Amino acid sequence: MGVQIITNNHTRPFVYRSEVPKEVLEWKDHLTEEDSFDNWICYKKHWYHVSDFMDLHNSVYLPNPPEFMKGWDGYTSDGFSSGVLIKITDDNEGYKIGFYCS
Repeated sequence: MGVQIITNNHTRPFVYRSEVPKEVLEWKDHLTEEDSFDNWICYKKHWYHVSDFMDLHNSVYLPNPPEFMKGWDGYTSDGFSSGVLIKITDDNEGYKIGFYCS
């Protein structure tokens, strides 16, 4: 059947640290305050920082991404056959996001 990508193709602005719940920031304590000032995303009630996504352009771990990931900038997996894809806008101020599964 192949991989299905579910997205509404809407561009959304990143969220600033000041808008992220305190519990999320405590859980993401590996990020410094400076590193985590912006580039936050809330998708399907789950918080991500852009650093949670594996870069699809310069990845040592995935040098030849699967065809369905082409056109996206990064991914994070939820399991063996599902995860989240991100496409960052040219000005780095926003993103498009999608869920993939097979």
